[in-house]
Amino acid sequence: MQSIPFEKRSTPLPRHARAGGGEPWAMATRETEMLQAEDGYELGTSWYYPERLARGAVLLAPAMAVPQLYYDAFARWLADRGFLAVTFDYRGIGGSLHGKLRDVGGDLFTWARDTGTVLSVLRQRAKGLPITWIGHSLGGQLVPFVPGHEHAQRIVTIATGTGYWRHNARPTRLRAGLLWHAIVPPLLAAYGYFPGKRFNMVGDLPHGVMKQWRSWCMHPEYLVGIEGDAARQRFASVTVPLTSISFTDDEMMSSRNTEILHAFYTGTRREMVRLTPGDVGLPRIGHFGFFRRNMKDALWNRLIAPLLPS
Repeated sequence: MQSIPFEKRSTPLPRHARAGGGEPWAMATRETEMLQAEDGYELGTSWYYPERLARGAVLLAPAMAVPQLYYDAFARWLADRGFLAVTFDYRGIGGSLHGKLRDVGGDLFTWARDTGTVLSVLRQRAKGLPITWIGHSLGGQLVPFVPGHEHAQRIVTIATGTGYWRHNARPTRLRAGLLWHAIVPPLLAAYGYFPGKRFNMVGDLPHGVMKQWRSWCMHPEYLVGIEGDAARQRFASVTVPLTSISFTDDEMMSSRNTEILHAFYTGTRREMVRLTPGDVGLPRIGHFGFFRRNMKDALWNRLIAPLLPS
């Protein structure tokens, strides 16, 4: 996916941006801010403040290698509906890349802890308002490993499933097999990170992230198969109500990918929504289409608005 420039600036929380203090916002705003992760690493975030007093807050957890500005239109729609929304980049991506990518450490569990940092600040600023977690692809996989995820009132996953390559949708399956078996190992060894942009595959990713993701994607039970019973118990411990939204024309996730991943969430009430584009009068949605600006009427108003706190 093409990289989107990120505006790097640290801004204080504006005086009018108060979620639970009884004062309305003066105007809808977007503020970019660097947050410090638990180890001091700086994470690029964007905060979308509604025009009036917020009635809820939303964490937007991104897909693999997708920069946060991809979700800008959706976050603005949320703010227009009265929700404090935050987007962010995982370390090594977009506004959370500092220096050379080969020098960025950590793995997917590090990304989960980084997500916990963002969620913690969102909770502070929401001041008791209900929080909705909306995770795109990877953003719906990492939930159980994110500190504080239990404070969300609802989890919504978009185009989320396992990454096991033999279960991938047909357009991706053969390419994924080649990627994991023949391409990733030599590129990681040669570059010290995964140079996906150069080869038009996934995107640039830190070494530890790509190495771990590859291992997950080569097991039929994905991360649970690799990380073992501890990971299975993490999924089972999630009790927040969950809604999965997936699409029949997703070029990456098959229905099997989606069903297997969400079957790990055994401790909560799950609602599985699977749509064909024709169900909502669209020619195409795919893995990335949900968050495009022109989906507001067909998808956001129809599917997400009823799930948000009234």
